[in-house]
Amino acid sequence: MIKKRLCREYIEEIKRLELSVRELEEEIIELRMQLRKKTEEVTSLSIENTSLRHKVDLLERRERQILEFLKKLKVPLVLVNEEEFEDIDFSEE
Repeated sequence: MIKKRLCREYIEEIKRLELSVRELEEEIIELRMQLRKKTEEVTSLSIENTSLRHKVDLLERRERQILEFLKKLKVPLVLVNEEEFEDIDFSEE
């Protein structure tokens, strides 16, 4: 009687543990999928960042070339550093 009851308790505990293991395996699978998605997202953002840096570099180079060309033509220029220039409201009040 006691042996049978103990066996049943062990079997129930084994079933609970098996269920827990399955749930953990499913959670691991879900976490792996999330990790894969995040990794793909990071890779995509990194590629986009590299591309944008390249475009900025090209634009800066083009700006320098245009400025050099205008200097050679002796075109009068006024260069304003936008970062140091304060916003001024010219609208009439």
